[in-house]
Formats: sequence, structure tokens, C-alpha cells
Amino acid sequence: MGNALRHVHSGKVRDLYELPDGRLVVVASDRISAYDFVLQTPVPDKGRVLTQLSLWWFERLADVVPNHLVTTELPDGAPVEWRGRAMVCERLDMFPVECVARGYLTGSGLADYRATGEVCGNPLPAGLDDGSSLPEPIFTPATKAAVGDHDENVSYAAVEQALGAATAAELRRLTLEVYAVGERIARERGILLADTKLEFGARADGTVVLADEVLTPDSSRFWPADSWQPGRAQPSFDKQYVRDWLTSPASGWRKDSGEAPPPLPDDVVERTRARYLEAYLRITGRALDTVGA
Repeated sequence: MGNALRHVHSGKVRDLYELPDGRLVVVASDRISAYDFVLQTPVPDKGRVLTQLSLWWFERLADVVPNHLVTTELPDGAPVEWRGRAMVCERLDMFPVECVARGYLTGSGLADYRATGEVCGNPLPAGLDDGSSLPEPIFTPATKAAVGDHDENVSYAAVEQALGAATAAELRRLTLEVYAVGERIARERGILLADTKLEFGARADGTVVLADEVLTPDSSRFWPADSWQPGRAQPSFDKQYVRDWLTSPASGWRKDSGEAPPPLPDDVVERTRARYLEAYLRITGRALDTVGA
């Protein structure tokens, strides 16, 4: 790999390298995680979908918020396998909060609502169900968790306390603006953007910059609009097949076992891959094979 690239971190999906000039290279692998485990079995092309879809969205969000991308040209010493899945990015001072926008109620937001009638301090009307559309999108921040731990929903007041009122307000504004653009574009393509998770950092001059991935099947819930039906779990363009198989008798694995999940069968891998590729095709209007490889 050469001496120019220094490995600095590996997350559930991404590997991070540092260049001599201080810029970072973010490489999206084909690793897939579920139930807080990084699974043994990769999903081919998944990392390329995440990177190429993020690049597509960065272009469409350029008038909303600057992003961390410098170039997609591979740096010296980078393996050719990184083509299409690597981004050279500026180094930012990352904010220690997951910025989540929700337009529909599901997941941890649904659990919070059923317990308290609120999500992250946002009071919601009575009678909502799994998959219900919210009266308006809401900002529901969470703490960033280490690999293997759950992110934890927090109140807006907690973000204000941690980052200051002005920064908290700017993160909320940008998160809801990114969601609004993503929701509109996805809906035009027959997809509902139920929620999305964003990460932001700051430049030395204080400018807030969108980082990591944006509006991908890993960071967002995309639902087919034509099969949306509140009151049940919605089909989605993500790792649904993986979760369903892991929690089925076929896997022989239990979430509460504390043990790592078993390898994925070929058919589950292929169906999951197909969902990621379909999400890319539906949103961008072009097949993944036409870019990046």
C-alpha cells in the first residue's frame, strides 16, 4: 500500500486512512452490520453503492451545505480495488452527535413514542403507528456509539448543552433541510425517505460541513411508496433480508445469545446486494455498473 497512506481507523463499514498532507481517505467496504455485529459475510458492491450514491447526493445538496469531498481520484499507493468506493476528504473537527431527521415513525423513534408520546423531546399526536407519516419532519439527535454499541437518542436540549445553542440550531436547520431535499427527490422516484442520519464537522473557520455518507440505504430508511401501509413494518431498500434471516429459525441464531451471527447464505447475500443496487438505480436513474468501476 506504500508509505503515503496511514490506516487510522476502521468502523463497521468504512476504513479511514491519512495522507501525508493531512487529508483523509474514506473507503467504503462491502462489510455489513446487523444487530450491532459486523457480519462475517460481505455483500459485493455494497461499498460502491454507498460511495457512489453519496457522491450523487453531494452534488444535489451543494446549495444546501458544503461537503467534505476533495476528489475521487485514487491517491498514490492506493489499491485499484478502491476505485469507485474511496473518497479523499478534508479533515474536519467532527461533532459528537448523530443528526437524525424523521418524517415517518418507526424504529427507535417508534419505541420512544410508545413509551412517552414524544421522540427526543418532540411531542407527537396520539394514535400514530409503525410507519405513520409525521405532521412535519422532526430533528431527533443521538449520541455516537462505539462499534458494537447502540446509538442513544437524546434531547435537543442535550445537544445545546454539549455544543452551544448556535451550533445546535445550525445542525438542526441543516439536517432538516437535507432531509427535505432528499425526501422530495426520493418521492419523485417512488420512494419514501422515512428517516436519515447525518454527520457534520467544522472547518477551522467554523463552517459546518456535511461528512461521511449521505442519504444511502445504510444511513436512511427508504421505503417503496406503492407498498407503504402504516401499522406494520415496511419493506425497505437496505439489509432487511439480512435481519429477517438472522431472526428466523433458519439461522439458528438468537439476538440475546451474545454470540456473533453465523455466515450468511448465498441467497441472502444476493438478495441484499440486489436491494442496494435497486436503491441506487431507482434514485439516480442509472445502473451502478455505469460508474466508478
